[in-house]
Amino acid sequence: MLSAGSLSDRIGARRAFGFGLAVFIAASAACGLAPNLPVLVAARLIQGAGAAAMMPAGLALIREAYGDPVKRGRAVALWAVGGAIASAAGPVAGGAASLISWRMIFFINLPVGAAAFVLMAFTACSRTRPVPFDIPGQISAVIAMGALTFTAIEAGSAGFGAPRVWCAALLTVAAATAFVRIQARGRHPMVPLELLRRRTVVISCATGFAFMVGFYGLVFVFSIYLQQQRGLSALATGAAFVPMTVLSGFINPLSARAAERFGARVPIAFGLFLMTAGLIALAAVPAATPTWALALLMLPVGMGGPLAMPPTTALLVNSVPAGQTGTASGVFNTSRQIGGALAVAVFGALIADQVHVLTGVRTSLLLAAAVVAAAALAACFLRPAAADKEADVPNQRTDTRTPHTMKEPGP
Repeated sequence: MLSAGSLSDRIGARRAFGFGLAVFIAASAACGLAPNLPVLVAARLIQGAGAAAMMPAGLALIREAYGDPVKRGRAVALWAVGGAIASAAGPVAGGAASLISWRMIFFINLPVGAAAFVLMAFTACSRTRPVPFDIPGQISAVIAMGALTFTAIEAGSAGFGAPRVWCAALLTVAAATAFVRIQARGRHPMVPLELLRRRTVVISCATGFAFMVGFYGLVFVFSIYLQQQRGLSALATGAAFVPMTVLSGFINPLSARAAERFGARVPIAFGLFLMTAGLIALAAVPAATPTWALALLMLPVGMGGPLAMPPTTALLVNSVPAGQTGTASGVFNTSRQIGGALAVAVFGALIADQVHVLTGVRTSLLLAAAVVAAAALAACFLRPAAADKEADVPNQRTDTRTPHTMKEPGP
């Protein structure tokens, strides 16, 4: 996603989004037609690359389409509704489709992708910034994040003292150090370091990280717990998450209105604290709590996360120069994906022991609550978007583009 965000700024958000969408659709078809597991894993890898190109470009397209920050915030909230609807429909539709064939969960993407291509015809062309691509930065970033995820996964199964865990941890530090040095010295860095010096960008990324740990970490551990320990089917397990995810769909548009009235800091901090309370409550319930009660206790998480994330995203987009929207979105979405990957790795290790699954679930939820609470405290120090605009001044001095370098791509 880091490279995809940078690519979006270089070749134009519309072109990057279309490229990612085409790759995602083709890879989805390949997943559904996969004759064996290695082919499926390879197709999933390509599918992930296509999705990575779409996410930052999508936010950049919103930035281009809406010049007014208020309307842009509402558009971001509607953009988030799409994710909420997918979260609500995904577990149920996936559970139902798997009753026919697991391949159907990939074929569902084909008509949706085709509809997205049709809608793309109504979007305007995006500006481009023709500068060289940061290959060393991309390689070092991929190595660092891959090694970090591997470290978390292997530490859960082999222990922190295992030689391969130490080697992966050292590789993470070395690759991350190389990435920072490359970005600091490169003429056209993939992630300009001044972007990471902005308080809004850093806190937004921390919020995105915490949201993924809390929201999708909960879905991950309860999906396994409800199926393996309580014997629920995939369809019934998906239905248990419907109240939470449907509520998310209703809250997302309201979060923009709340940010307009109270400022972005209030819904972000309140939403994260609400998520924290929900995660702690779920960790504290007795083992005999019925499934319907667990579904109700998930509601604070389903309300708090969507209350916080759209204002966070809008604040991030509004706080960076237009020419860096794709890059900032790439950094933001990368932090989210790292949060999700680490949550799955760490929580998966905690619930791997079939004898103490419930203890692992509770520990996972409490860890998630601690991460979300830390992000909530950090959100209290967010500045209004107007105050953060002053950070654009140094970037205007470092942006050496002239009007003739800003090209409109062909149709």
